[in-house]
Amino acid sequence: MSWLKVEPAAAFDERIDTIAPDKSISHRCAIFSLLSDQPSVVRNYLRAEDTLNTLEIVKMLGAKVEEEGDFMKITPPESISEPAAILDCGNSGTAIRLFMGFLASRPGFFVLFGDKYLASRPMRRVADPLRSIGANIDGREEGNLAPIAIRGEEALQGFVYDSPIASAQVKSAMILAALNATEPSLYREPHLSRDHSERMLRGMGAKVQEKGDAIEIHPMTAPLKPLDITVPADPSSGFFFAVAAAIVPGSRVVLQNLSLNDTRIEAYKVLQKMGAKITFVLHEDKYEPIGDIVVEYAPLHGVTVEKNIAWLIDELPALSIAMALAEGKSVVKNAKELRVKESDRISSVVNNLRLCGVSVEEFEDGYEITGGEMHRAKIDSHGDHRIAMSFAVAGLVCGMEIDDTACIQTSFPNFRALLSRISEVQYGD
Repeated sequence: MSWLKVEPAAAFDERIDTIAPDKSISHRCAIFSLLSDQPSVVRNYLRAEDTLNTLEIVKMLGAKVEEEGDFMKITPPESISEPAAILDCGNSGTAIRLFMGFLASRPGFFVLFGDKYLASRPMRRVADPLRSIGANIDGREEGNLAPIAIRGEEALQGFVYDSPIASAQVKSAMILAALNATEPSLYREPHLSRDHSERMLRGMGAKVQEKGDAIEIHPMTAPLKPLDITVPADPSSGFFFAVAAAIVPGSRVVLQNLSLNDTRIEAYKVLQKMGAKITFVLHEDKYEPIGDIVVEYAPLHGVTVEKNIAWLIDELPALSIAMALAEGKSVVKNAKELRVKESDRISSVVNNLRLCGVSVEEFEDGYEITGGEMHRAKIDSHGDHRIAMSFAVAGLVCGMEIDDTACIQTSFPNFRALLSRISEVQYGD
């Protein structure tokens, strides 16, 4: 089994311009290119296992992908091909759920599957609303677990849907279905989830607009304009090094060319509220606002996190490391969605922090951490890349050994190399 060992670090001052490209936007670039009839140009696409799987699925559906260095051209097919094999989404909930929405309204038979971790994640949150508008979707546990089988329809019904959860994956799947529906649709969620899909689709010419507290989606009357986009660096990946600078005394890091979308930098604002010195520097704003984030060490104090959870759900494991090293108590509430990520991240965070000597109380929708110090331990990532990288960052303070770290390749292939610039890192594959 793969493993990673990290030793405590001295103060560091780093400027990082090689943070992994944004995973969410990369997935969408590949999938949304199929909505045009002209080639899309994508620069800085994330070449990690999950996003490469998505690109391979796009090829299996008939697209032609040409790559040269940092440049990629995706030429969509005249019509979606019915693949002769299953579509492997790897470890990606984003891929499988967005493809469910896209393929539900495309003629053909499609089977979506992934690794053992993805096979245990809930899919009815997408399957049920899609079935309610005419989609033919099945799978284990009545469509709740992969493999997911889809018999695509020519077009689905328009809808008015009130989602019980704020989820960018559910929202994006329903928007993709609505673009090929028979009439306009309305989608509501309890509060705004990450909005990359809406921004990118509007940039391609889709009529996806706010209408009161809902999103109104008009069916496409013609293919959308192709993408011409440079994928920004991933603020969720950058956040591991933001936490590193915030917990190692005397440290500073400049994270370059990240998305500064408000729905993606909430975790940085929480870290700022805890006492870290953080500056946001905007450079451009086309599909996404893009710029630098500067993080400097300062003593941290406890914080309560209960709002805008959908905006920082992916960063909560790393944020829990900052909480464990802060003065006082920190509380995470309204985060039950953590239970259905690549692992049950509430249990993964709580159990591993306890191994490190941290006092933690577990709730159904979060946890309470009594901060102060952490001790070296040997922890299990449970096949979850964010758990593995979060506790690797903790190792910069107290040393850490992490088992089952191959999952890091799914989202941040050069994480170990960047961490090695800060501390001594050993690993085995």
